[in-house]
Amino acid sequence: MSTRSHTPRPDALPEIMRALAHWRREGDPMQLHAGDVGYVWQSGPERTAAALRTWRRDGLLLGVGLLDGPDLVRMAVAPEAREDEELARQMADDVTRPDGGVLPEGEASAEVLWEGPLREALQARGWKPDEPWIPMARDLAAPVAASGLRVETVGPALVDDRVAVHRAAFAGSKFSAERWRAMADGPAYADARCLVGYDEQGAAVAAATVWSAGPGRPGLIEPLGVHGDHQGRGHGRAIAVAAAAALREMGASSATVCAEGANAAAVAAYRSAGFEPGAEVPDLHRAG
Repeated sequence: MSTRSHTPRPDALPEIMRALAHWRREGDPMQLHAGDVGYVWQSGPERTAAALRTWRRDGLLLGVGLLDGPDLVRMAVAPEAREDEELARQMADDVTRPDGGVLPEGEASAEVLWEGPLREALQARGWKPDEPWIPMARDLAAPVAASGLRVETVGPALVDDRVAVHRAAFAGSKFSAERWRAMADGPAYADARCLVGYDEQGAAVAAATVWSAGPGRPGLIEPLGVHGDHQGRGHGRAIAVAAAAALREMGASSATVCAEGANAAAVAAYRSAGFEPGAEVPDLHRAG
């Protein structure tokens, strides 16, 4: 049976997130994580489903794409299908053609952070390597030392601090208490935690959200930020260490993050927190 793409219904979201979690395996390349979908859940299940595309063959889920804005798709493929050339051709066709139901015509980017048939098929259709990304990971076999910040797990009483740090770290963010509650009510958040770090004066200075893919699998940090008024003081390193410790408590085999190659400060902060960089992998870009 041929491979077919779909925009899923909201009731399919738990299955999709279970698959994304199952596809995360130690030593495999970075790709779309269940936590990425869990973070989008702040917009509600209907909009989350509308932002997803799935590829199935004979009912079996083999590929997932997440529309992260109008002109970017972030992708994942089942490990056993990563070398499947028929799947790669169909996914590349659907991503490239305006009538494929994924991206509109014009300038766009595709985040495919592993080598293989899918990258090759997209490049054969005119997509070019663009911005480099650096996958980074910290092994969690050994205990994680204290971070140096007082770090609290966010519940209802600390939501305002979590939101304030995020909005001060990411210009133009629309994150809000309502969005946090919607995210926390989603099924992926059962395997997630939000953390807020406080300095010696009690100011909320850094925050992160961590997502487990289940015991023995790599966890994800997404997002992590430092309040704009408190940057340059080591708080990024400290909250990254705290995030790694939280993931270890949740049974993750490693803590992973993908840093923009151009963001030298972020890469340095993660390295100082014990994260080892992998080889740079550029996303793919299509000119308008």
